[in-house]
Amino acid sequence: MQNFEYILILSTLGFLFIKKFINTKAKKSYLLGYFSLILFIHLIMEGYRWQMIPTYVLIIISVFAIIKQHKKKHHIIVRILKTIGIVLLTGIGFLLPSLLPIFKLPKTTGAYKVGTQDLFLKTNREEIITSITTDKRELTIKVWYPSNDKKGTKDYYIDKAGRYGFAKKYGLPNSTFNYLNKIETEVYKNINVAEEKFPVLIFSHGYHSKANGYYALLSEIASHGFIIFAINHTYESTGSHFPDDSIKYFSYEFANKIEKDSWNTIEPSIKAFQQNMTFENRHPIVRKSLTSYFVKNMIKRWAEDINSVTAKLNEYNSEGFFENRLDLNKIGVFGHSRGGAAAGEALLINNKIKAGANLDGVQWGQIVDTTFQKPFLFLSSDWPEKHPNYNKHAYVNKSTSYFYEAKILQSGHSNFMDIPFMIPLQSINESGNINPELAINISRKLVIAFFKKHLKAEKIDLNTLQYPELTLEVFQNKNLTKNDQNQ
Repeated sequence: MQNFEYILILSTLGFLFIKKFINTKAKKSYLLGYFSLILFIHLIMEGYRWQMIPTYVLIIISVFAIIKQHKKKHHIIVRILKTIGIVLLTGIGFLLPSLLPIFKLPKTTGAYKVGTQDLFLKTNREEIITSITTDKRELTIKVWYPSNDKKGTKDYYIDKAGRYGFAKKYGLPNSTFNYLNKIETEVYKNINVAEEKFPVLIFSHGYHSKANGYYALLSEIASHGFIIFAINHTYESTGSHFPDDSIKYFSYEFANKIEKDSWNTIEPSIKAFQQNMTFENRHPIVRKSLTSYFVKNMIKRWAEDINSVTAKLNEYNSEGFFENRLDLNKIGVFGHSRGGAAAGEALLINNKIKAGANLDGVQWGQIVDTTFQKPFLFLSSDWPEKHPNYNKHAYVNKSTSYFYEAKILQSGHSNFMDIPFMIPLQSINESGNINPELAINISRKLVIAFFKKHLKAEKIDLNTLQYPELTLEVFQNKNLTKNDQNQ
């Protein structure tokens, strides 16, 4: 909640206790002047937002009470109803801006400023999500990159497609999240790329989410010298905003279609976990779910989106805005949730990609029957002990290179996103008990260290990241090791 929002709410609440002492014309004038001044400063400095409407109503009631104050007492029932109404308005007035606050994003710590540019990519691949047989897959991409420019126009926090799509997800009016334009970012639109070559990272967001919802994570990584191509998976993100100003929202029709009857493929493995079977007896049952559940096709489709972007990198590096700024010998991939699984799939099938990271996603698909040949990081939130651990089976073969298995204790699935800052109520936002800034700081440091080591060839031992909330095991050639220094 912003400073003058607090002052307005506390002022209206305080008025309830002092109004009987406002019995002279001078006192009324002072109080009216005070309310007018605070409201004026709030609207000029902080701006209107709908979460403050109950407080604005309370101010109007307070002003009316000051002007029309009289000594006649109402019936006790009327007084009780008025008191209840004012208490409810005050409670809602405090609750709404607290649940949907004007929050501050964690600051970047790298040596570079961060720029961003929006790209559009039309592929030759069939678009299976729409009913138009001639439709081709189109993607929007948000690029985050290092810059040495000192000034620029700050980027907005979450575009119109993301805001409207997020509102649609919860059945709310399109304007619900327009207040997010008040969130200040440390990212600047279309400023120059720093004059050197940087490793390239491809990022894949979570299902029914959006790349814009990871500002705290992606801006920090870019500030440490990486160029990130964050893909919006069309029709499976909250919304993609295209150059012709059209918005392609999440397709509920397609989601219902692919999820239909999917329970039959996942139920046996869930029961296998519930029955406390041994790993060996449970493995073939879980393997069948991992390789047949409908999400495996989504993961494959998203991995092809990643491949479409990597195929375009040569062109981006040959001419235009990113000319000679992309080090195409140093390409990595990472993602969150199902986007993390897509990153793992892309690492398996794309020879251009040298390292990958999965942030809290179940690795559906083929990995259970094979192994990574390249460095891979799996960073998990702290799932309940009874939650089915599919990745214990999916990653049974680990990697012939480095395999990192990490967990942030007391964290939840959303702690890799901006959601805990946007909606700071744990029962709603799916975060854990951990402080949101600490959680995002741990994940930022670990992901940066991983890619610095395996793309930039810096001599880094990830075990030196000492946080009581972080557990980390490092495997080399499938064997647990105490040290992961480059040889």
